[in-house]
Amino acid sequence: MQSIISLLLVHIQVLNNQIKFLLIFIAKNIPLTSKPSDWNSPKYNKLKVDKLPHIVIPPNPEKKDFKILISQHLTVYGKPLKPVARRGKNTVPSHIHCPTCNAPSNYIYDNTGGRGQFECKVCDNHFNEHTASFRPIELRCPYCNRILTLRKHRKNFNVHVCKNDQCSYFLSNLKSLPNEHLEEFKCNPTRFKLHYIYREFTTNFFKMDLFSLPKSASSLAFRKFSPHVMGLCLTYLVNCGLSTRKTSHIMHEIHNVKISHTQIAKYATTSAFCVKAFVDSFDYNPTSYLAADETYTKVKGSKRYVWFIVDAIKKSILRLQKF
Repeated sequence: MQSIISLLLVHIQVLNNQIKFLLIFIAKNIPLTSKPSDWNSPKYNKLKVDKLPHIVIPPNPEKKDFKILISQHLTVYGKPLKPVARRGKNTVPSHIHCPTCNAPSNYIYDNTGGRGQFECKVCDNHFNEHTASFRPIELRCPYCNRILTLRKHRKNFNVHVCKNDQCSYFLSNLKSLPNEHLEEFKCNPTRFKLHYIYREFTTNFFKMDLFSLPKSASSLAFRKFSPHVMGLCLTYLVNCGLSTRKTSHIMHEIHNVKISHTQIAKYATTSAFCVKAFVDSFDYNPTSYLAADETYTKVKGSKRYVWFIVDAIKKSILRLQKF
C-alpha cells in the first residue's frame, strides 16, 4: 500500500513540473492580452444588415382640374393663361404631368435645368420626378425619419441612401472612424459606408416558376430512351460511383445502349432536382452517434469549407453545410 502511494506522489510531482513548464511557455510565447477588436469599425459596415426603413404612405393631395383653374384665371384676370415660353435648352418631357391638377408639360416650368424639379404654372405646385409625387410610398430613414434619396439603379434592386449629415447613424459611424482614415474619408467618402443605405429589391417573386427544371436538366418525357435506361444509368453512376463517361461505356458494352455521357449527366441533374424536395423534408430520426468531417475546396481562388454530418449507424447524411 505504501509503495502505491509513493508512486502516486511521484507521478503527481511529475505532472506538477509539466504544468509549470507549460505555464512558463505560455507566458513567454503567447500574449495574455489581445489587441482590441476593431469589428465595430465603419470599414466593416458593408457587411452589416441595416434596419428596415420606415414605410410611409403619403396623404393624397387634393386633386384639381387644370381646365377649371384656367377658366377661373380667365374670369379673374380677363386674359387666358398662356403656356410656358421656353427660352432655355432644357425642355420638360411630354410624359410629365402635374400630380395635383394634371396639367400637361407645356404648362410646367423646369426649375433646376434638367435635374428633375418642376413647377406647375396653373396651380403653383412644386414637385420632383423622383419623389413621392410619382411613387405610392415614402421610404424614410429609421434613425432621422428623413426621406431616402434614390442613388443607383441596379439590375435587381435600387439603392436608397439617407443624405442627412445630422443623422444619428451617420454621426455615430463618423465618430467611430479611426483617425488614420479621416483624411481618406474626406478625399473618397464613398469608400466608407457611413450613411444609412437601403436596397429595394425589384424582383417580382410572384412571377417566378418554382417548379421548372434547371437548364442543365433533362425532360422526363422519354422519347429515345426509356425510364429503365435512366434507372440503369443512375445505378452505375450513383451506386457504383462511376463517372459519366465510364457509365456511357458500360451501357454500350453490357446493355448495347448508345447513350452519351452528357445525357447521363442530365439524368442525374433531373433526378436530383426531383428528389431534393423529399430529401429536405424527410425525417431521418437520427441516433445519438454522429460523425462530422470537414474539407475545403478553392472557388475562384478563395477557399470554401464544406461540412458533412453523418449518422454513424444509419449511414445517412444529415447535414451539408458550406462556408
